[in-house]
Amino acid sequence: MRMITSTAMAIAICAMAASNADPACCYFSAMDKDVKQPGQRAFITWDAAENIESFTVQPMFEGNAVDFGMVVPTPSQPKVAEMHKDLFKTLAVATILKAQTPGKFNCPPAAPTADGGFNKGFGGGDPKKPAVKVLEAGTVGSLDYKILEAEKTDALFEWLKENKYNYSGDKETLEFYVAKKWFFTVMKIDPKQMKKKEDGSYLGEITPTRFTFESKKLVYPLRITKISVKDKTDALFYVMAKEKMDLPEKFSYQLSFQTMWTTAFQWAEPKLCTETEKAWWALMKDKRQELAQKASEWRQKNPGRFLSTLEWSRRLTDDDLKMLSGEIKFDRVAPEEDVKKLATLNGILRREQFVTKFRHVFLKDEMDDDLVFVEASYNGQKDSVEHTEILPSSPP
Repeated sequence: MRMITSTAMAIAICAMAASNADPACCYFSAMDKDVKQPGQRAFITWDAAENIESFTVQPMFEGNAVDFGMVVPTPSQPKVAEMHKDLFKTLAVATILKAQTPGKFNCPPAAPTADGGFNKGFGGGDPKKPAVKVLEAGTVGSLDYKILEAEKTDALFEWLKENKYNYSGDKETLEFYVAKKWFFTVMKIDPKQMKKKEDGSYLGEITPTRFTFESKKLVYPLRITKISVKDKTDALFYVMAKEKMDLPEKFSYQLSFQTMWTTAFQWAEPKLCTETEKAWWALMKDKRQELAQKASEWRQKNPGRFLSTLEWSRRLTDDDLKMLSGEIKFDRVAPEEDVKKLATLNGILRREQFVTKFRHVFLKDEMDDDLVFVEASYNGQKDSVEHTEILPSSPP
């Protein structure tokens, strides 16, 4: 998503739960004002058969602009809907890792560093056609929105100015999406409804908003978020699709996850492993040294950068959905009040869909293009391994 001020605009990023993240949207603020996006989360769904994508974002912002808004680019005209205000809190609870299965790992190795040991040492046309056309206007939650189609970047700037949005950001970023003929959803926000800090600035989260649209690939608008990011942003993604999903190769979680997974499963008791785990171990058991070498080489070649991390993955079953409704007791430790709220995920999470939760800390120079998600694999082998419990090699 993207954020805009009524007095001006400056581009930033939105993205997805237990902690902050930053892709899909962008902040706009006046030249003498400051609006930043310290964190954001995204819940993404993908129907490859119908080419239908949706993403729900809940931007977190802080700054001193009196009022501002968001601009969200999508490859086709979206349908906009309000989601439950606790969506990401309940997703965080639903994806808590279980306690380690008793006896499954007979000789666990020493626990790695707090970051899992994987990021240690890193800093972590037609002249008659209007140039800008308002396709739809409405209200979602407390936000007023308009969906725009823009033929030219200059015309989009002019439209924003005429509608009391004095742009103060980066022209090249909007041109990136205008050139691709994407659509823009503009939403106005009043931060006075949010929490005011002692220094007079505002801090708050926007109501989760879902955008559903047609797309030929599972794409996430990362590029638009770059301007409002100071040096890096922590992006947390929940992706629900037919298969387990991952970020594109250079941002993949495979190296960090497979290193952690193979370290743990060398000590696993076969009779307590799933058939999928046994099959994956047969493929990976001889690759532990290869993984260690690749991790070492990656560190040397990428100082200051971060590996993505897989935090949870599972193909949902009937029992998983019954836990949401309370028909079956929740099998992890969480406050009773939070467990009761899991019922709000009924109808959102679906049986036989794979939910994959992963995180990446993007440095600003890694945000020059949008993300295209891919099916999870390692060395050409499809990865369907579930990650639902704490491993002896998991970060403490």
